[in-house]
This record gives sequence, C-alpha cells and structure tokens, in this order.
Amino acid sequence: MTDIKPLRIPAEDKQRIKMLFMAKHALWGGGMHPEDGNHAIYHHEVRTTLEELGLNLELADNYHVLFERPDVDFVFPLLNRGGFVNSEMLIPLLCNMHRIPYLGAMPFLRGLGDDKSVSKLVCTHAGVPTADWFCYRRGAPVLEADLPHAPDGRWVIKPNASSASWGISDAFDYQGVANAVANIHGQGHDAIVEPYLDGYDVQCAFITIDGEPVALPMLWYEREDTQKLWTYYEKRDLVQNTEKAALKQFDHADLAPKITEMARKVAREFVPFDYGRIEFRVDLKTGDINFIEINLNCNLWSEKVMAKAANYAGFSHADLLETLLAESWRRNALIA
Repeated sequence: MTDIKPLRIPAEDKQRIKMLFMAKHALWGGGMHPEDGNHAIYHHEVRTTLEELGLNLELADNYHVLFERPDVDFVFPLLNRGGFVNSEMLIPLLCNMHRIPYLGAMPFLRGLGDDKSVSKLVCTHAGVPTADWFCYRRGAPVLEADLPHAPDGRWVIKPNASSASWGISDAFDYQGVANAVANIHGQGHDAIVEPYLDGYDVQCAFITIDGEPVALPMLWYEREDTQKLWTYYEKRDLVQNTEKAALKQFDHADLAPKITEMARKVAREFVPFDYGRIEFRVDLKTGDINFIEINLNCNLWSEKVMAKAANYAGFSHADLLETLLAESWRRNALIA
C-alpha cells in the first residue's frame, strides 16, 4: 500500500452542493434497533459525521423521495437492504433516471458484486482462485449432481445476495443442503452452496483515488474457532457472542503480498466503485487462498472493516467520508 492522504472539499462546495443522505435509519436517534441491531447505530453515526463536515444535507429513510426528482445535486445511498430482492440497485437506478450522480458503483456493477455466484465468475476470469460453488436459482431444479465438491463433507448454504451472513447455515449431506436451499427459496432468494473452507477471513478494503483503486491496510479476524459459522444476529450484536474475534492488520510476510495482488485484480474488474471490501478465506496451515465475496458500498461504520482499515492508514472517520465524497464529486464533475 502506498501512502495516501485524505482528500478535502472546499467549504464553498460543501454548501453549494445539496446532498441527500438515504439510509433506513437516517432519522434514528441513536442506539440499537430491535430488528437491525447495530445497523441503526451505524446509520446514525454516518449521518452525524456528515453533519459535522458541514455539508448541505437532506435526509431520507425510504425510496419514495426518489420516485419524483428531488431538488438535490448528489445522493449518498446507504439504503441497500430494502427488504426485497436486488434492492441494492434501486437507488442507483432511480438516480440514473433523474440524472443525479451518487456515491458508489453503477447499478449493473452493484448487482454484479451482490450476486455472489456471478462475482466468482468475474474472479475466475481475472485469474483469482475461488473454491467450487453452485448457485441454485429459485425456480430451477435442485439436483444432487450440481452439488460442488466438498473435500471435508461440509457445505455452507446462504442467500446468493445476502449481507452480514443473513440466512447462513451448513449441512453435511445432500438432503441437508436441499432442505437449506428450499428454506432460502421459500423466502424468495437464490441460494449459493460452497464447501466449507477452514481458515481466516482476510479483508481487503479499497477506495478509489483519481479513478484508480487504492488498497487500504489489509485486516483479518483472528478467531478462536475457525470452524464456527458467524450468524447475522452475532454480527448485528442482537445475541451474545461468546467467541473472541479480533480485527487486526494482516501482514503475513508470504501471504499478504499474494492476497494484495489478487485483490487488485478483482478491484480492477469493478472500477469505478468509489469504495468496497474484498474478502478472502486464507488457510495459514496450507497457504490456500480463495476469494469469498466482494461488497461494494460496504459498511462504513467506524467499528467495521472499511473505517478500521482507513484508520490504520491515518484516516479519521470524517477523513474517510470526505475523501469518498471528494473523489465521487470529482468523478461526476461536481467539483474540479
């Protein structure tokens, strides 16, 4: 990683540009939400940081504000999990219809990243290794012949466009896989099935500067039990998580350079995206590295990977958000 410095927006441009911040909990007063847990804290924190930056800000917590063209110059979309399939593409699509620029990738790239199966095809094209997988699309047959090879006899099943490990489970035979797939299909989603890979999750956060993806310091979860699945409820702090998992900088002498090169290849396939997180599963015993997923417009909470990685690079939370906006405003010709 090269040394990078935060970008700044002139004060007059902060006031000149009207920005709409959209998040499910944009109007939340702070604290945990009974269903979304710490996601509400996250949205409140981003809103507060944007306000402290002195931006000309409007707030919305629903899609309806974009059904007709609002009087704004730019949209900051965090309303990604809308409760329906492919909701992550709706705000960018509506913005495109109104010709309003927005933070993050265009709709097609957002969908490409959120479709875990197709994003693995992109990585395969880029020459980046990924474990065997199969996506059982809703409405298509669920055949044992399509089951990916699992050397240890354990499969992981999850919605193909899930976030924060929503709907994840494991199984040890075809019938268990089929039951898990049926459950996900019943909730209206496609299901992706992969062999369980032992090891650690290494997180590669990227921002773009002058249109080029720039790697932030690489992080990893140093876990006590690598065999345990993390659930949505644990990630949202809705249940007590007894396992200790520290998010630390990953600087393995042999593996870190290899992962960095793989992550750059993946990032290049999705430019321009403003910011995103690429995840690999790494087995420290064997040295095996496999792409897991890419998350464009990923979580910007100060407690999560993107902000933690930026902090290692010397960025405060405000520095990170201002840099993302400055780059996106430059790319969309809102500022010089």
